[in-house]
Amino acid sequence: MNVFVKPSAIGLTRIAEAKNDYGKRTNNTMIYPIVIYGSQTLRNPSENIAPDYPDLEKLVEDMFLTLGEADGVGLAAPQIGKNIRLFVVDCTPWGEDDPSLKDYKRVFINAQIYEHSEQTDLFNEGCLSLPGLYEDVRRPVSIRMRYVDENFVEHDEEFTGLLACVIQHEYDHIEGHVFTDHLSPLRRNLLKGKLSKLAGGKYRCFYKTK
Repeated sequence: MNVFVKPSAIGLTRIAEAKNDYGKRTNNTMIYPIVIYGSQTLRNPSENIAPDYPDLEKLVEDMFLTLGEADGVGLAAPQIGKNIRLFVVDCTPWGEDDPSLKDYKRVFINAQIYEHSEQTDLFNEGCLSLPGLYEDVRRPVSIRMRYVDENFVEHDEEFTGLLACVIQHEYDHIEGHVFTDHLSPLRRNLLKGKLSKLAGGKYRCFYKTK
């Protein structure tokens, strides 16, 4: 199996300049603090939302901006304290290595993964909610997922490779999971001390947290 290695892991890669309206700072935008491991918000189930969810357009804009400020490629609503089934992905920083990701910025709402490959692979992952922690995680190499976008247009798509990994990582958050949940019991036991420090507020990172 291949181990995915990038300059930084998922959730911690320097973001490129936005190529659309998302990510542009205005007077009304808000940078959210990132919820850190140990918060119950990261474990609570998330709920579907309707098209009339209050200020959805602004929330999506703020999430992309928050993602950029934290140098991430993916951000889920539970990571900013909202238990709703919403996450955003911006893989444009990886466009030089993978041209298919050059302009890849997407909003995923009410997502449901309903199929995945038997074939798996290892991906080296990190998370904005677990600063400083990186681990190899085994995931299916392809998935099929239904979701609606920010305009509530329905989609049913297959995702493969790195993009499938990114999406599964963010999907975990709306299911109340984090990437360390996929590690072996032995590995999780070895990380107990680091996880306890995170939960106790003993960590360092450059972005706002809570």
